[in-house]
Amino acid sequence: MSKSALPALSALLLAAFSANATAAGLQYWQQNASGLGVAYAGSAAVGDNAGTVYFNPAAMTMLPGIQVSLGAVGAWPSYQFANAGIGLDGGDAGLSQGAGNGYVTWQAMPDLALGLGISQPFGLGSDYDANWAGAPQAIRSEIRTVNYNPSLAYRVSDKVSLGIGANYQTLDTDMTRTGLNYSGSDGAWGWNTGALFTLSPAMRVGVSYRSAVSLSPDGGSGIKLPDTAILSVWQQVSDRWEAMGDLSYTHWNTVKSLGAPGESIDFDNAWRVAWGAAYRASDAWKLKFGIAYDRSTTRSTSTRIARMPDNDNLWLSLGAQWNAGRYGRIDAGYSYIYVRDSNIDSAGNGIRVQGSYDINSHVLGAQYSIGF
Repeated sequence: MSKSALPALSALLLAAFSANATAAGLQYWQQNASGLGVAYAGSAAVGDNAGTVYFNPAAMTMLPGIQVSLGAVGAWPSYQFANAGIGLDGGDAGLSQGAGNGYVTWQAMPDLALGLGISQPFGLGSDYDANWAGAPQAIRSEIRTVNYNPSLAYRVSDKVSLGIGANYQTLDTDMTRTGLNYSGSDGAWGWNTGALFTLSPAMRVGVSYRSAVSLSPDGGSGIKLPDTAILSVWQQVSDRWEAMGDLSYTHWNTVKSLGAPGESIDFDNAWRVAWGAAYRASDAWKLKFGIAYDRSTTRSTSTRIARMPDNDNLWLSLGAQWNAGRYGRIDAGYSYIYVRDSNIDSAGNGIRVQGSYDINSHVLGAQYSIGF
């Protein structure tokens, strides 16, 4: 990459991280837009662009020269609450916003690769009418994170690559309810690692792990954002078809608070399963589709919270990739996230919130990748 390109890259990254996204739950899978079209199936095994820094740093050994990937994802969620009592439902509490990501990898030696990623692994956004029935428990809830992820990968053999990364994660949280207007921030270190196994030219298996990150926003409650393990498979089925799958597990019961003082939560650990496929329609075009099932962090109506009334959800995804040769590649993806109706019976701050939620989200993303 030329020196003159570096200031432009820095400006793009700063613009990309000027906002936060919101989607189902607290965890953002949309760390690049290239995986959105397959519902992030095969995330730790595909390794076809610099976004693999986040999902599996070991796959950086597959990328020649210098690779740059810049993307943006927008989410349009809807949280519609129906009160079991009388009126004051709160309107649509979903916040529609956008998030960016940027990655760079460098093949420093034939078997050694270095990388840097900037992305947003966790976040939350909901905003009710100030006079809704559950205002003493929640009005506005925002969590914004940014993760800086320098990484290293080494090809041990033709069959095995290993990778490791450090993560510095910042957090900003804003929480309001009747009688509370809280803002806090903090930053802390974590780590990630991964391995890529090339079983044949047509099949790869990837495993990766991201550690928990413990943060203590000033004046609030501590937040321990969870660790996640991923097992992925990618297979070239034919000259035109490739298939991929994902199984992940997130240790959600480490999260005891979202940062607001005096508030506690009780999350359950959760699995996520995804399957996707891509069809090479021509030398320039690849079409993608995928499906995923994401288990909720909450199993009980009494532990569901108004700040994050999530439930089991189903991803239905479509995407496309246009390869412009030396001018790079453009990926675009769309996911509709259907969330099971969520009943809530939550007592706290002198009231009981009883009712149900109708939740869904539309997610749209685009990504540009180029090599030098």
